[in-house]
Amino acid sequence: MTDNKPCKVCNFTRQKSYGLVVPSLDELKTKGCEFLGFSPAEPVTVVLEDDGTIVQDQAYFLCLPLNTKFMLLHQKEAWSPGRRMDGGTAWMARDSMLLEFDTVEVDTVDASSAAAPWWDLAQQLKQDLASIILMSEAHLQTLVDAPSPELASALGFQEKKAEDLQETLQRVLDRREEERQSKELLQLYLKAVAKEDGQQEEPSQEGAVDVEVDGMDVDSSSGFISRTLMVLKGKTSPETRLSTEDLQMVVSRGVEAMEQVLGWDRTRTSALLMACEAELTGRLQQVQEVQSIRSNAQRDISEQRAEDGEKTAARGSN
Repeated sequence: MTDNKPCKVCNFTRQKSYGLVVPSLDELKTKGCEFLGFSPAEPVTVVLEDDGTIVQDQAYFLCLPLNTKFMLLHQKEAWSPGRRMDGGTAWMARDSMLLEFDTVEVDTVDASSAAAPWWDLAQQLKQDLASIILMSEAHLQTLVDAPSPELASALGFQEKKAEDLQETLQRVLDRREEERQSKELLQLYLKAVAKEDGQQEEPSQEGAVDVEVDGMDVDSSSGFISRTLMVLKGKTSPETRLSTEDLQMVVSRGVEAMEQVLGWDRTRTSALLMACEAELTGRLQQVQEVQSIRSNAQRDISEQRAEDGEKTAARGSN
């Protein structure tokens, strides 16, 4: 029987850490997920906390020294080096902390910032800005919602640069949401086509019911995916988070229909529709501009080829 092995386990932010005694790698995953509050149904990857080495072999797990610290990662989480303070400058930080506590006005913002969920993410970016590529949407949203002055201080940026970074992250989130919405609409369309081919006519049902298509809740009374309705009712520029197809659907419905769908008054609904229409117009203009550029490029290539052909023919005749 395999002896139990004392070790430690933490999440990717290192804010939660627990000591365990387990006999195997599988037991480490099971107990680690339980202690860290992970869902047992979600797959996790075990890595070494100090260097990110993936541990997936039982024999390698048993060869590791006692009290080794492991990190459990979800699918979209990535290992990053821990925040360490240089020994040559540690005294500066220590004296700075003592000075803050000695002052009459205690800077509680810095203390709360260090405990805020975005702090470790900011330190990851400070060490390696490219790590932003591996961050999940939840992590990106956390950075977007962070106070700009405090984020700038954590990154060592000017406040304007931190605000620009947050705007860029928001655009990344909007683009991902648009891609997801487009994919879901395509899946919904393909599912509807398959049902239509499989049966000529479905029995009608009275009243509005919610259906589920490929894991997506669809409100049959409005025709919108439930997630789309949540985006529409969002507080921050919902039109920028919708796909082009959803924008077309919203604009085509009109004010009265959208009033019933959203349960809003005429003024608020009209404002949302105007914003959606402006966003849709802007996107269509971008598509037209891209098509125009492409057409001009193809025409230039054709003209250049024709000109080269004439020159070749002229040289041949000489």
